[in-house]
Amino acid sequence: MQINRKVFKTENVMQINQTGELVYLTFPALEKTGIVKHLFSTRLGGVSEGHLGSMNLSYIRGDRKENVDENFRRIGEILGKDAADFVCTDQTHTANVRTITSADRGKGIVRERDYKDVDGMITNEPGIVLSAFFADCVPLFFVDPVRNAIGLSHSGWKGTVGKIGRVTVEAMGKQFGSRPEDLVAAIGPSICGDCYEVGEDVAEQFRAAFPDSGKPGGEAERPLLTEKGSGKYLLDLWEANRRVLGEAGILPEHISITDLCTCCNPGFLFSHRASQGKRGNLGAFLMLRETVI
Repeated sequence: MQINRKVFKTENVMQINQTGELVYLTFPALEKTGIVKHLFSTRLGGVSEGHLGSMNLSYIRGDRKENVDENFRRIGEILGKDAADFVCTDQTHTANVRTITSADRGKGIVRERDYKDVDGMITNEPGIVLSAFFADCVPLFFVDPVRNAIGLSHSGWKGTVGKIGRVTVEAMGKQFGSRPEDLVAAIGPSICGDCYEVGEDVAEQFRAAFPDSGKPGGEAERPLLTEKGSGKYLLDLWEANRRVLGEAGILPEHISITDLCTCCNPGFLFSHRASQGKRGNLGAFLMLRETVI
């Protein structure tokens, strides 16, 4: 399959991997910390069928439960874990971040969640698989190799305006003593700035949250908003989240940014916009290793 990768001035920072039928993505910079396992799924290597084919990770989009269970089992094999070790978000496009402990293991898959409106999670307990889900929104990964802590957040346009990336960094600081300059972060696959068209209402919220939204800022290569006319704009969520992480104090050299767009690659990644809503869910997974390498 031909993959449409964006061309940036920086070298590629994301790797495509395959184990058996399962194709997944990793960030070498996160792996190099030696304290985490992680992956971002593609739509390849599962058992779901039709427009959910094949690695659908959602129980609420019309799939058979047995299919989704098997898909999670395959993800767990890569991470060396089973479904009872996963903890899932309850995504409602907030900037709410929850601290996850061993008491939360299995919630969202084998146990009911006793929390709502959680788009970000942090933990310092090894072996817990933080799990968040996507089909155009932005995955944000955070690793603190000094304090041995991690965070994973879901940042759609509302979460980006709410700067959930910064909220996650601040939560890690409060709970674990993490310092922004120690964090290694990654901005994962989502809809790119060439594909994501928004209206004036969304554009206005970005102008308020990012006063320089119409201009390149700092090391930015592109403005956040590009006017198309007739009240329509192209919005660059990758660049917006890069700025959020930078504002939070993460060093530029510690931020890996994806070069894969969900909407440009609908045969490889699920995209809500490209499929007009007929799609499954991708998953982002991050856990602290029980044995540091």
